[in-house]
Amino acid sequence: MNAPIERVAPPRRQSGRVWLVVAIVALVTVAVWVLLRNGRSTEQPNVSGHTGSSNASTAMPGMDMSSPGGGVRLTASQIREFGVTFDTVKIRTLENEIRAPATIATDETRIAQITPKFSGFVERLFINSIGQQVRKGQAVAAIFSPDLYAAEQELVLATHLGHAATGSSIPGVGGSTVNLQAAARQRLRLWDVSDAEIDAILRSGQASRTITLFSPATGVVTEKSVVQGQSVVAGTSLMTVADLSTVWVIVELREADARSARVGTSASVEINAFPGERIAGHVSYVYPTLMEQTRTIRARVILQNPDGRLKPGMFATVALSAPLASGLSIPATALIETGDKTYVFVKMKDGSLMPHDVKTGRRSAGLVEILSGVDTGAVVVTSAQFLLDSESNIGEVMRSMIGQGPAGAMGDMPGMSPASSGSVGDKGADTKGLKMPSALKK
Repeated sequence: MNAPIERVAPPRRQSGRVWLVVAIVALVTVAVWVLLRNGRSTEQPNVSGHTGSSNASTAMPGMDMSSPGGGVRLTASQIREFGVTFDTVKIRTLENEIRAPATIATDETRIAQITPKFSGFVERLFINSIGQQVRKGQAVAAIFSPDLYAAEQELVLATHLGHAATGSSIPGVGGSTVNLQAAARQRLRLWDVSDAEIDAILRSGQASRTITLFSPATGVVTEKSVVQGQSVVAGTSLMTVADLSTVWVIVELREADARSARVGTSASVEINAFPGERIAGHVSYVYPTLMEQTRTIRARVILQNPDGRLKPGMFATVALSAPLASGLSIPATALIETGDKTYVFVKMKDGSLMPHDVKTGRRSAGLVEILSGVDTGAVVVTSAQFLLDSESNIGEVMRSMIGQGPAGAMGDMPGMSPASSGSVGDKGADTKGLKMPSALKK
């Protein structure tokens, strides 16, 4: 027969509870140690004027935090090690820099149109494409005009009559023919026929079928509205020639920045096509009207363009530097802004660095105006001031961790609540108020 099977009862799960008890005892021991240490420690003011544990001052070894008023005293070697720099509070001229988008445009004073003052037909076109370079006096088109042809014939006829009447004995005949010739010549001049062409007609004794139009300026053809063989009427614009050796930069300014742009204001132009390159200029004109659609004020900056690389239509960014009134100022890097206040570290006569609350005003070009808090001649820290201010930040973190704040951080620890009536003395700590977790009650 088989022996009976003995059933062994499973071991009681007590090992888990033992470890839990050990953890709770360790936690209570740490809490008692912290309370004892806080009760014996004395609070000292930190760099920013707040109160915090004296142990926080050990964050920066060798730094003397014993200066009265929460200041810091550094040795010469520490100043070099931490990279502390200084600057003097003094009167400076503040400049207001404005950055605005801009567009390159053609200089409107250097635009010319080729427009005949008579009707006719384009017999030949010498310039036949947009973008083509032309020189002043270069032939552009040859036009046949019936009216102009008739005027040339009148000039030829008046000249022949003048020659025939030279030897006439009739009083006044010669003078009248001279007047006819002068009137015919003047009529051709009013139609922009050059004296060279008029002299050529007189030398040949025959009217020319076509009259050549010449470019009135040197530049680039930006518009062309005629083709060869086309009929034109008086006043029709055949071509537009623009001199691009000088271009305009049209700046679009916000309404709030319009008062800072005046004639003569210095400008630095950066073309998007040439990043990193700045061209110096100045505002030559501020337009008197507001662009209603964009709510902007336009200003004009003139730039020289001898090589023609600045082309109308390019985008640019313009920085305008408008000088403001002088004022007491310091470098903006000296400020420490915490949200509710602004202060700087001032070097005192005894060599300590003391925090001073300041009130700031206008800012420009890396400077900030000081309205109150420090006087002229004071020396302020311009770098590594955040390293000096870290003492106060460390103190705040320590108090939040060990429960020195008003609410006490111990209440945030799971399973524990601060004692309602317990107290800490020099010889020990009262732990009656610490409630045991529910796991120990089982």
